[in-house]
Amino acid sequence: MSVVLLERPVPGVALLRLNRPDRLNALNMETRVTLASHFTQLASDEAVKCVVITGDEKAFAAGADVTELAERTPTDAAFAKTRAAWAAIERYRRPIIAAVNGFALGGGCELAMHCDIIVAGEGAKLGQPEVKLGIMPGAGGTQRLVRAMGKFAAMRWLLTGDLLSAADAQALGLVSEVVPDGRALPHALEMATRIAALPPLAVAAIKEAVLLGADLPLEAALRLESQSFQMLFATEDRAEGMRAFIEKRKPEFKGR
Repeated sequence: MSVVLLERPVPGVALLRLNRPDRLNALNMETRVTLASHFTQLASDEAVKCVVITGDEKAFAAGADVTELAERTPTDAAFAKTRAAWAAIERYRRPIIAAVNGFALGGGCELAMHCDIIVAGEGAKLGQPEVKLGIMPGAGGTQRLVRAMGKFAAMRWLLTGDLLSAADAQALGLVSEVVPDGRALPHALEMATRIAALPPLAVAAIKEAVLLGADLPLEAALRLESQSFQMLFATEDRAEGMRAFIEKRKPEFKGR
């Protein structure tokens, strides 16, 4: 059976389920490459408007597979292969929601941070404990964590390797929503279904503006937002959305 299962639970939504329960869904190379392959394929599937990633009740992903990392050398070709696998997720233009239960540690936390929304169960534990193994986060952990919660909060968790509760992660800006245990995936799918029903060009423009704008000076980021806002006025979905609002009816968006 595949280490990543692709499901289509509702129209417009793809569900990627990590499937290494005996290893708490640790991210070995096979899992990374399979995830990347799915995202590459989903990028050309116009029927998919939103992706949800999850693990199981015990773990979203409990980090990288240490048995693989222990054998690496600084010049190992696996490093480049790993970077390429992460890039496939970074390039995905449509929204990605992480449904987190149990542990999301190290590479698992970094996978969640590659998503646009993180929904966590109350009992979830997140963190970047790599320092305890004599290494550091290598898939965006130092950069995305500081962007999520600020320098001083991020340093506190990165330098100690301590784990955050779901409540602490939400308070610090790392988690979007905390829900009762067992509800993370249903809630994420409900949200994905709502997003999938919205005009996809506008949704993609919002994601692009947020992600690109975060690394730009404010003036340039505002210009990007303004240009994207203006371009959406050329879409059929904009015309349909406004007509439906005026006519007090449900809009029918077509992605044009």
